[in-house]
Amino acid sequence: MRIHKDVIGNVCLAAHNRGYDVNYFSKLKDLKVGDNIYYTIDGTQKKYEISEILVIYETDWKMLENTKDNRITLITCIENREEYRLCVQGIEI
Repeated sequence: MRIHKDVIGNVCLAAHNRGYDVNYFSKLKDLKVGDNIYYTIDGTQKKYEISEILVIYETDWKMLENTKDNRITLITCIENREEYRLCVQGIEI
């Protein structure tokens, strides 16, 4: 996968936060608005500042829609709340 400098949109990632051998989002609940997320793919690193942290219903996909700016959206489940997801979104800086 190659990242082109002129491509704008929403990178969306989902991962487990507990209960499996690999829990990539185990610390997602500890993030705060204003924290930074670094995303590296194919040798290119992008930096995002967290702008929103929401609890969304499992079928609410509005945060995954295309955007007119560069964003990253991270989603994981919430312990003991099967129908909800933790959604962290950052804007590229």
